Amino acid sequence: MLNRILGLFSHDVGIDLGTANTLVYIKDRGVIINEPSVVAINQKTKRILAIGEEAKAMVGRTPSHIVAIKPLVDGVVSDFEVTEQMLKYFISRVHKEGFTLLPRPRIIIGIPYGVTEVERRAVEEAAVNAGAREVYLIEEPISAAIGARLPIQEASGCMIVDIGGGTTEVAVISLGGIVASRSLRIAGDKLNEDIKTYAREKLNLMLGDRTAEEIKIEVGSAIPLKEKLKIPMRGRDLVTGLPKEIIVTDEQIRVAMKKSVDKIVDAVKTTIEETPPELVADIMGKGIVIAGGGALLRGLDKLISHATETKVHIADDPLTCVVRGTGVVLEDLDLLKDVLLPTEFQK
Repeated sequence: MLNRILGLFSHDVGIDLGTANTLVYIKDRGVIINEPSVVAINQKTKRILAIGEEAKAMVGRTPSHIVAIKPLVDGVVSDFEVTEQMLKYFISRVHKEGFTLLPRPRIIIGIPYGVTEVERRAVEEAAVNAGAREVYLIEEPISAAIGARLPIQEASGCMIVDIGGGTTEVAVISLGGIVASRSLRIAGDKLNEDIKTYAREKLNLMLGDRTAEEIKIEVGSAIPLKEKLKIPMRGRDLVTGLPKEIIVTDEQIRVAMKKSVDKIVDAVKTTIEETPPELVADIMGKGIVIAGGGALLRGLDKLISHATETKVHIADDPLTCVVRGTGVVLEDLDLLKDVLLPTEFQK
C-alpha cells in the first residue's frame, strides 16, 4: 500500500542498462540521462566516489586504491552491488527535482537477447533493491526496433541490428516476437580492444581504453574512405617505456578492426539464412535497420548492404534507440505489455 502511494509521486522510468553507457527515459519528458556505465570506488573504505561521467574521467588516472569499475560486462551484470548502487544513483537523479523522499518508480530495463535466467534475475533484483516498485524487462532488439519506429506487431518481417558497447544483437521480428536472431559478444568495446591489440603488436605501443575509443570514433571505418584520415596515437613505447606518438591512418585502424567487423556482418547474413522466405521478402522491401553506437562506424551500413544485397538504413539517433523503445512501451504499457518478458516484480 505504501509503495502504491509513493508510486503516485514517482516518475515511470525506462533504462537502457548498457555496457558502455546507461540511458534513462522519463515518461512524458524523454531521455534525460546519458552517462557512462562506470563507477569509481575507494577500495580502502569501499565507498563509491563517483558514478557516470565523473567516474569515466578517472579511468586510467587513479591511485591504486581507487578503481573505476564497469559493473556490466557484455550487457549483463558482473558486479551486483555496484550495479544496484548505480541504478539507485540514476533513480535519485530522476527524482531530484521533485519532493519524493522514497521514490518507487515503475521501471522498464532493456537487456540483451538470450541472457540466462540467472542474469535476468540479477537485473530484476538490482532494480528492486534500488527502489523500483515494479520491474519490467524488454529484450534490446525488440526495444531498439520500437525506438526506430518499426511496425513490429504487424504480420510482416522487420530486421534490426543493434550494435552496442558489449553486444551486437541481430533479430528478425514479426507479430511482436523474435523469429530469428543472433547475439554476439562483439561490439564497440571489442573494436576498442582490437585497436589496442594492433598498437601493441604492430607498433609496440601501449594504449589506454579512452585513447583507443577516441581513435575509433575519429578515424574508424568499415570500408575504404574517399578522403584519407589521420590521427596521432599516443601511448607508452613498449621498448623504451617512454611516451611516444605515432600518426596512424584510417586504413591501419580498419585493418585492426576487420576481423570483428566481419563477424558482425556474418551474424547478419546467418540470421537472414535462418529467416522464413516470406519474411525475407518483407525485409528486402523494407531494408535492414542498424542502431546502437556501432551504427555510427563509417561505411558499416554500406558493408552490410553489399554483403546481404539488401538496403540498409541507419536509425534516427541510433545511440538512443533502445531507451526510446522503453519509453514508447512506458507511454502505452497496457497495449505493449505483450512484448515484455515475464518477471516476478510486476503486477
